[in-house]
Amino acid sequence: MVFDFLKRGGVVDVPEAKASATGPVIAYSGSGRVAWSPRDAVTLTRVGFSGNPVGFRSVKLIAEAASALPLVLQNRDVRFEEHPLIRVLTRPNPAQGRAELFEALYSQLLLSGNGYLEAVGALGAAPAELHVLRSDRMSLVPGADGWPVAYEYAVGARKHRFAVVEGHSPICHVKSFHPSDDHYGLSPIQAAATAIDVHNSASRWSKALLDNAARPSGAIVYRGADGAGTLSSDQYDRLLTEMESHHQGARNAGRPMLLEGGLDWKPMGFSPSDMEFQQTKEAAAREIALAFGVPPMLLGIPGDATYANYQEANRAFFRLTVLPLVSKVTASVGHWLSEMVGEELMLKPDLDQVPALSAERDAHWARVAGASFLTQAEKRSMLGLAPLGADESADGEDV
Repeated sequence: MVFDFLKRGGVVDVPEAKASATGPVIAYSGSGRVAWSPRDAVTLTRVGFSGNPVGFRSVKLIAEAASALPLVLQNRDVRFEEHPLIRVLTRPNPAQGRAELFEALYSQLLLSGNGYLEAVGALGAAPAELHVLRSDRMSLVPGADGWPVAYEYAVGARKHRFAVVEGHSPICHVKSFHPSDDHYGLSPIQAAATAIDVHNSASRWSKALLDNAARPSGAIVYRGADGAGTLSSDQYDRLLTEMESHHQGARNAGRPMLLEGGLDWKPMGFSPSDMEFQQTKEAAAREIALAFGVPPMLLGIPGDATYANYQEANRAFFRLTVLPLVSKVTASVGHWLSEMVGEELMLKPDLDQVPALSAERDAHWARVAGASFLTQAEKRSMLGLAPLGADESADGEDV
């Protein structure tokens, strides 16, 4: 029990086990219970991705760029050209290729802060298929030590549990850093939620203004004869019908308003220029792009002069956003697959094939090649290449 340490009595010896010292503290608030996501991923996805062009393009830009990067599989000595894991990564399932699978995984991670990859097949061998599971349907079940003992995938009233046996699981859970949640990640769309609301509200306001272009904000004041300030019921209904029929909607834009005796128009509210409407909307768009790590220049947002040109912005986008994301995800997936096949393998992006980083790559290769005090093996190690075999390195060590 959790409170057994309060009981009087002697100390009972327990077998030694490896566990985090903070595990019991984490489990204290959620032992044996399903830990649910702190935010509603469905609502955030609908509002910030499906219903917002800046959020949609930011996620698509990052996910497509990240999934297009070629990957390499290697161990400490050899970069593999043929391997069972390479075959399953190339064609992970009958419906998806490698780029489609990783685009879905990156998109789930950006939208919910969590990405779940399922391996189909027996442990101890390369999986037969890989599938990305929807984050909003997955929940983590923590054990007594705070580590997950299972993952539950729910579709309607049906649930399927993926058990975690001795630290091995058919589910690879990749999550972003969350400062106040031990089991789920924090998505960029959560950080940008306020800016997304502002941007969506501005878009709705624009649409309402266009739909009611001939009905400016204001009030009709009636000054009747002898100080009477009240319309009769018939006059009120007639005025209301007149406004709805002839002065509302885009088709009535520009139609003048004819006010009969005793009626006066009093404008109310602020104009778009008074509210700096367009600047507010663009500022919100820049905040959304900032949360995702996309230079506003790449999204066509005006007013941003952070980068001298488009090429510099694209290089910063790959270096500061795409590559950290790909390196994190591939490291987690590679470690998970290594445990499944029982080999020590590394899965990582092939930076030599990233066109946006060609200038940096050429400069780096030139510096390494010009370092005469380095051996060939040291140069290959600095460039991230596997060592050459004995027959390949016979030509000399100071090339």
